[in-house]
Amino acid sequence: MIRKASLSDLDAVSAMYTAIHDREESGLSTIGWVRSIYPTRATAEASIHTGDMFVMEEEGRIVAAAKINQKQEDSYRKAAWTREADDHDVMVLHTLVVDPAFAGRGFGTAFVAFYEDMAARQGCFSLRMDTNARNAVARALYRKLGYAEVSIVPCRFNGIEGVDLVCLEKILPL
Repeated sequence: MIRKASLSDLDAVSAMYTAIHDREESGLSTIGWVRSIYPTRATAEASIHTGDMFVMEEEGRIVAAAKINQKQEDSYRKAAWTREADDHDVMVLHTLVVDPAFAGRGFGTAFVAFYEDMAARQGCFSLRMDTNARNAVARALYRKLGYAEVSIVPCRFNGIEGVDLVCLEKILPL
């Protein structure tokens, strides 16, 4: 089940961020996130307060989370999107995270399907997201799910210097 996050979910979301940071620092994964810069507990808390953080529960445990809204990142202005779209026509998926203890069970794919359905219900035809160019696992997943890499934008992203931001897009039928 995927639902809007509440403050009672903050510890679980923060723990997933910590687990990813631990894996990155130990060389077990390459995401491009940096502990104490992005994402942090404050990142999750701010998204919960604005009402755009969603969590996936499986057997009473939070196994994935992401921020979903219509706010495009500043770096997106430099991307070569395949179709022009006003903000109200765009839905953006930010900071999708799956608890590493539950990786490989299809939770990322299910979360993206939820996001796509939400966009369609709200009349958004342009689905946009990003990932760090270093994140080969996410890039492969998004490619498999029909997202096109439209640009790689060098930038400072969410406080992290030297990011090559991969901008991805999928156009829904009108």
